[in-house]
Amino acid sequence: MPSARVVAVAPGSPAALAGVVAGDEILTVNGEAIRDVIQYQIQADDAEVELELRRGGLERVVAVAKEAGAPLGLELSSAVFDRVRTCDNHCPFCFIHQLPPGMRRSLSLKDDDYRLSFLYGNFTTLTRFTEADLERVVTERLSPLYVSIHATDPEVRTTLLRNRRGATSLRWLEALLDHGIEVHGQVVVCPGINDGAVLDDTMLGILDRFPSIATVGVVPLGVSDYNTEPEMRVHTRAEAVAVVDAIAGWQEVFLAVLGRRLVHLGDEYHLMAGRPFPPLETYDGCLQHENGIGMAATFTGEVTAALAGERVEATGTRSGFFAWVDGAPAEGFRAPRVRDGLAVRDARRRGVPVALLTGAYGRAVLEPLLPALSARAGAPVRCLEVENRWFGGNIGVTGLMTGPDILRTLAEVRPGERVLLPDVALSEDRFLDGSTVADLGFPVEVVATNGVALVEALA
Repeated sequence: MPSARVVAVAPGSPAALAGVVAGDEILTVNGEAIRDVIQYQIQADDAEVELELRRGGLERVVAVAKEAGAPLGLELSSAVFDRVRTCDNHCPFCFIHQLPPGMRRSLSLKDDDYRLSFLYGNFTTLTRFTEADLERVVTERLSPLYVSIHATDPEVRTTLLRNRRGATSLRWLEALLDHGIEVHGQVVVCPGINDGAVLDDTMLGILDRFPSIATVGVVPLGVSDYNTEPEMRVHTRAEAVAVVDAIAGWQEVFLAVLGRRLVHLGDEYHLMAGRPFPPLETYDGCLQHENGIGMAATFTGEVTAALAGERVEATGTRSGFFAWVDGAPAEGFRAPRVRDGLAVRDARRRGVPVALLTGAYGRAVLEPLLPALSARAGAPVRCLEVENRWFGGNIGVTGLMTGPDILRTLAEVRPGERVLLPDVALSEDRFLDGSTVADLGFPVEVVATNGVALVEALA
């Protein structure tokens, strides 16, 4: 029988008052064996909750009284108490297969679990989805979900997933949409495979079969130095331009037919093509912000508004359902970037030169803003680009900066400069390689990754 382990109990919470302690195993909630935090949440919403616990090999029952809908106050060890449904596709563009040695072990887990899609915004291909899963999603209204489409042509999708179920599994996407489930899709474009005419066919297939899908993000594949698939390669500029033009054309089609643009490009495409970013209002709310879609336009808008003294709400987590599920551990985009608050600010504020650590793509976004940021800081503000040697290839996003690459780049810091590090490179105080800011041995200031926080750090 699956069980959940309690890793923390909020002081003064209903669970704490009832005697639940860290280390307890939860066997049942209200007499029901629970498979995941979704099922746990449904049962724990009751005003009276009965927990069957195992502690030190002994089992006991604890009754918790609280207001209906109030949290128990528990943090659990995992989001899924039975087995995570792992991915049995063998996509040649999968970035997990391109990770260098020395990464945190948790990064190597390749899941295809609709529950993690619901909780954390992970993309699922639906190749392991079943009738029972559909019934649960519809009954419990597990929405939104995030689905990897890649191609609507059955043969092309089978080739991309290297799984014969890829040809038929999009029928589940159709069923989800028919039942009113909000779904966001993704297309990873691999040059020579699903671009060009195939990409047009995919857009047509979406319009024909999935017109009620909420959004579709079109992103380029990442190719690290550890790629072992020779057909997977970086886009040429001409290919990137072709994708940008194709999606712009399809946005007009979707806008005319559906009244919304529906499909949006990952920010990297505009940088690779040498094209300006579209206006923020054309992203229809940036519903795939964390997938790198509309991040640049959002950030620029935040900086511009903050510099003008306008009140603007900083960008936060948008996808997934984690914030509403009591007890779910923070993972992926849900994990706190830093545990104990941001690093202490340098006392030398205005009038001190500033270096902003960033990746290659981040530099392209920041550089046009540097004159205005320098004026706010009362001193020169510059980008300090971190070359990503850890991954290599075409990896240039700021969120994939690692400790060793940053440490090497810090040698370029000028005397007297403050150094700001965006927290998007961290998860629970650690870089992807497992090192920490403290391991840098350098007074780096961590700043939340949004335009408002950056302006405030310079003010």
